[in-house]
Amino acid sequence: MAGRLSTLLDPSRINLAVKNTRRTAAINEVARQLAEHPDVTNFDGFYNELLARERLDTTYLGNEIALPHARTEHVRKIVLAVGRSAVGVHFENCDQTVRLLFVLGTPKSNPTDYLMVVSSLCKILKEPANREALMTAATPEDFARALIAAEDKLLSPA
Repeated sequence: MAGRLSTLLDPSRINLAVKNTRRTAAINEVARQLAEHPDVTNFDGFYNELLARERLDTTYLGNEIALPHARTEHVRKIVLAVGRSAVGVHFENCDQTVRLLFVLGTPKSNPTDYLMVVSSLCKILKEPANREALMTAATPEDFARALIAAEDKLLSPA
């Protein structure tokens, strides 16, 4: 299924040690992992649209999580990069601290898969056990496994 997180996750695009503590610098640090992604046709254009979206309204979701995103012509398919900060990133536009950033780019022509990904992420992240697993994952591979396991559990019939 195209809207599955498991199809978007790549451990090489998961940074568990974000150094920047300021919002735009941290978003840049995480988004930069997508600069060489084969489905990103213009990284600077994508990044500028990420920042423009962030200026419109905060992408802070609660529970120290933010979802900076852009619907853009600068990506061919949905792309995802993840960042985690031990000390936190100050999102001054909502005066909150963020420890997990999920940077998403999605083609303007495909809102359905984007909404499926965001919906899955929100459902997964509302569960304290899932957040804890992501906050404590030791490696990018462990992080990806924890997120995929949570998604599988979410999608499996009860």
